Amino acid sequence: MKNPYEWLAAAINNHTWTVAGVAAAIFIVACFGLSMVSMETSDDAYLDKSTPRGALLNHYAETYGSDAIMLIYETDSVRSPEILRYIDHLQEDLRNERYVDEVSGVVDLLKQANGGTLPSSTAEIDAIIGQAPPEMVERMLPSDLMTISVIALEPGVTMEAQQQVVGNIKSIIAISEPPPGLTVTVSGNPAFSLEMGEAMGSETGMLILVAMVLMVLAVTLLFSHVRYRLLPVGIVAVGLIMTFGFMGLFGIPISMVVVGAFPVLIGIGIDYAIQLHARFDEEIRHGTIPEAVWATVTQMGPSILIAMSATALGFIAMFFAPVPMVADFGMVCTIGVVSCYVAALIIVPVFAIVTRYRPMKEAAAAGTEPAGGESIIERYDRLLGRLAYTVAKYPIPVILIFATVAAGGFYLDQSVPVSADEKTFVPGDMPALLSLEKLTRVMGSTSTIPVVVLADDVLSPETLAWIDQFGVYEQEHNDKITGVTSVATLIREHNGGVLPSTEREVNNIIARIPEETLSRYLNGNLEAVLEFSTVDMEMSAARDLVGRIQDDVAWNNPPAGVTVKITGQMEMFAAVMDDISESRVYMTVLGFAFILGFLILVYRKFGAVSPVIPIVFIVGWNGAIMYLLGLDYTPLTAVLGSMTIGVASEYTILIMERCEEELSRGTEFLDAVQTAVQKIGTAITVSGLTTVFGFSALTFSTFNIISNFGIVTVISVGFSLVGAIVVMPAILALMYRLSGRSRAIAAAGVTE
Repeated sequence: MKNPYEWLAAAINNHTWTVAGVAAAIFIVACFGLSMVSMETSDDAYLDKSTPRGALLNHYAETYGSDAIMLIYETDSVRSPEILRYIDHLQEDLRNERYVDEVSGVVDLLKQANGGTLPSSTAEIDAIIGQAPPEMVERMLPSDLMTISVIALEPGVTMEAQQQVVGNIKSIIAISEPPPGLTVTVSGNPAFSLEMGEAMGSETGMLILVAMVLMVLAVTLLFSHVRYRLLPVGIVAVGLIMTFGFMGLFGIPISMVVVGAFPVLIGIGIDYAIQLHARFDEEIRHGTIPEAVWATVTQMGPSILIAMSATALGFIAMFFAPVPMVADFGMVCTIGVVSCYVAALIIVPVFAIVTRYRPMKEAAAAGTEPAGGESIIERYDRLLGRLAYTVAKYPIPVILIFATVAAGGFYLDQSVPVSADEKTFVPGDMPALLSLEKLTRVMGSTSTIPVVVLADDVLSPETLAWIDQFGVYEQEHNDKITGVTSVATLIREHNGGVLPSTEREVNNIIARIPEETLSRYLNGNLEAVLEFSTVDMEMSAARDLVGRIQDDVAWNNPPAGVTVKITGQMEMFAAVMDDISESRVYMTVLGFAFILGFLILVYRKFGAVSPVIPIVFIVGWNGAIMYLLGLDYTPLTAVLGSMTIGVASEYTILIMERCEEELSRGTEFLDAVQTAVQKIGTAITVSGLTTVFGFSALTFSTFNIISNFGIVTVISVGFSLVGAIVVMPAILALMYRLSGRSRAIAAAGVTE
């Protein structure tokens, strides 16, 4: 019975057009999925809704409200009657928009104090503003040059609907004919998310274009000895389109982390295409096309499958990350490497048959033959061989040196900070970010920390007293909390500043509070919310604040039957920081476990652990470089460990495979190591450099989170080459000595 690769080779040779037709049909299905790919900029990218924390945040957003949209008006004097009339008319138009719950601004304050009409003179306007509460004026009218309108959306509005509202508001402003000199800027988190999604879309296209250009350059320079040298680039393009298509079909969205997967796929996928293309070119030089197809598919197919499987296992470890977009990154990379492998395995032989492939005439390229008659590649081969021979002869010092550096890297890695602040991931000059920063400067922080209180009756006097007392306690004991609003504060406002002592009084007061106001803090009799407003702060300080509030809840001892939970975006990002810290180690360990189990399953001997040991060193070196470059662990750099395992394992496995092949021919060990590195080292150097070209595209990103990831991945691929070419011979030598000693002990036991 033929194995799958023999069956495929026979099918390609005997039914070329049928195979091409089936492949084209699959490609067309994938193209259909392209239209279904979506951008993910909501909280769903950070938090899984199926978890208790995600479900609570989703419930809070659906029940109590969505993010507000802000309009920033700037001109020489926003107190001008003409400007205020324009703002009033614009607000009236916006109140009629779908999903808009309430629109408020300085004009509402002026109309309320002037019998429902807008004052017609600057003197009247100044007089009313002078008598208004200073804190209200400060938020609505921070200066004579600027004022702000707040557009509150209905509770439970999805992020897609919020972004739709932002688009509608921009359209209304565009046709509203603002007075000369007045600029109106749409701001707030929905506007930020919309612009970030648009930026990610253009960023994805730019990164793929840069990566493809770099691939063309790399292949032209390093793969010039074969005909149709750019074929691997075309194969990777097909694999990339298939990846996008399957993302759409499987419902995997593009997030700022997933964007970084595409140059990674180009860098890894080009390797499979180059190896199959090079092997076919080698076979065709001394055989027919059908023979070359058979040898390429049946010999290289399984070998690359092992390397691809090892790489995929590193990505599969990311599936278990608690941050959804990290899991999506792993899923996209896994789909991508499989797509690129299958595309290369089918396209190379089919293309060769259709074009009646002929190899280029063997001739030394101009400039590669030095005066001595030895090519640069041959010199590099000999250099690698001598290096491997020396390392294998003295393995202990080499291992100790590199292990010490790795140990130092693991130690420094603990000091690398973790960042989960979305606003530091995007381009610093993004207009939506600049307007948000302006809002923060003039209004203070617009962020709140919601605390959900659950009880059999949250309106009981005892529970209301605890809610009120806890809000006061937090304001008095935490300088980062600037205020609190809750059902208790609303009741006090409508009852002369005191809380009622009986349920009947509570019910009477509740009946007098407007429903639209009450619904933002009360959900029936079973649930209420305290919203703590805070100062603007770094995400690490926010994480500490959330932790302190959690401790304060326990310290203040809620009444029996009352459950208190913290939610909101601050709590979410604080949790993401913890998830990154824990999951990056977990994913790395899981990646090692997957690769080790796979190697033992394939090789079924103790020596199978050899390729994993250099990778342990490489992961340690990554930690050192992260610390020395002053980079943070983000949702994207958190995948560095497991991704390195996947990429580096291919190189170390190839070195071990070739060494085992030489030993099976009866070659002495040191000569076997020398030959293995000499033959494979050059190939993986070219492969590694090609991969570096693909990864380098990431450094061109305007998103800080992606460009920093590009820097460390390029360095990590360099480390992977050092681990394979320098460390791997030392590990093989040590393993050989240990196995030789074991054989000697066993032989001595038999003799006795």
